[in-house]
Amino acid sequence: MRTTLPPLAVIGAGFSGTMAALHLSRLMPERPVLLCEKSGAFARGLAYATGCSDHLLNVRATNMSAFPDQPEHFSRWLESCPLDGVAWTRSTPAGLFAARGLYGRYLTDLLLTALSEPGPAPRLMLENDEVVDLAPVEDGFELTLAAGRRRRVAGAILACGNLRAPRGPRSRYAVDPWGDAPLDDLRPDLPLLIVGTGLTMVDAVAALRQRRFPGPILAVSRHGLLPQVHAATAPWPAPEIPAAARRSLPALLRFLRGETRRAADAEVDWRSVIDSLRGASIGLWRGLPLAEQRRFLRHVRAFWDVHRHRMAPPAAEIIGRELAGGSLTLMRARVVAVEDRAGHARVNLRERGAAAPRSVDVQRIIDASGVGRVADTDDLLLRRLMGRGLIRPDALGLGLAVADDLAVLDQRGEAGRPLWTLGPLLRGTLWECTAVPDIRGQAAELARTVAARLQDVAPGAELETA
Repeated sequence: MRTTLPPLAVIGAGFSGTMAALHLSRLMPERPVLLCEKSGAFARGLAYATGCSDHLLNVRATNMSAFPDQPEHFSRWLESCPLDGVAWTRSTPAGLFAARGLYGRYLTDLLLTALSEPGPAPRLMLENDEVVDLAPVEDGFELTLAAGRRRRVAGAILACGNLRAPRGPRSRYAVDPWGDAPLDDLRPDLPLLIVGTGLTMVDAVAALRQRRFPGPILAVSRHGLLPQVHAATAPWPAPEIPAAARRSLPALLRFLRGETRRAADAEVDWRSVIDSLRGASIGLWRGLPLAEQRRFLRHVRAFWDVHRHRMAPPAAEIIGRELAGGSLTLMRARVVAVEDRAGHARVNLRERGAAAPRSVDVQRIIDASGVGRVADTDDLLLRRLMGRGLIRPDALGLGLAVADDLAVLDQRGEAGRPLWTLGPLLRGTLWECTAVPDIRGQAAELARTVAARLQDVAPGAELETA
């Protein structure tokens, strides 16, 4: 006889959820893993579903392996991958950068390999529907799908990825940068407005030009900062950060400025100093008092992001050409009002330091202002879980409150139920939790934690005769 156990649900099949599911399917051969995805493509998510070859990873290919113990895995896959005539990879002095859509193919290959593994019963099952509720039951949850079907699961991992920000401009001319709204009717004589000047803006400009939109583009953000560019770097040892700098944001910034000066004296680029902090960044964030974390979000975050999350050189070349030619304009401003008119929107922008707003007529508004906060989310599942008291936002409202093993805390601050999370939903707890190098180890470690908790046969499980 063999035991049929209820599955573990992984909700979200972007990088975080896909990797957690792959690890779990190997660690728990006796219990199936149910990977749920509401979009049309598994192992993609927003990041890797793009078909634009100019949408490049902002991490070098050598650091994009999906497995923490196999650092060359993605590089070897690239060497064996048959490519068409499109330039899906770009070799630069700073390293090799692959298109994000190509990385999506890599993750899809990993998923298909796992699905085809032989065995008496499927260890990994796919559910292409939105999970809209998790109701607590004995030894797990009752999972409800948008289509109305219900399933008992032994536990769940919330891998929802980056949440959409609900605060974008309200206009019938507003479009999602990752949505399917048609842009083929754009006029060449009227500007298009992008709210945000970070990496999403860079992607939006590249996609618009690849689709042969010739018109002017205006990009606005509070600081008007562009992401810095990757460059060839030399190794720099991880610094010994003094205890005082670990408790005070001003002291930490003074220390890091001094470290970059020491690197410059040794003819080493500042990028090497930033990269040397990768292993220590989570500990630094968690060690800062809550008031210092809030100070970081108010005053430092925008500057840190443009230095930490850099553009691939080919992406920077596109933006540089646009700026030099005057077809792209950056402005330090914020949107204060939008009025829809016939065929366009009139947007009032208040520039930094200006006494009065200025108006500009635009034909579309692309919201590239960043990701949403759990505290403000309109995600149906997360709102219902908060309504049930099963989850709560972290102290900053950015992500979910969790225990040290990434079990989700309920409104009483307890983590008794088999519910976990990983990836971007940990922003308030870990801060650096959105890039592949940050998540791959997290996924492997969480899989070990979950497997250890669920490895025993659940009471009342059905028994099937082999």
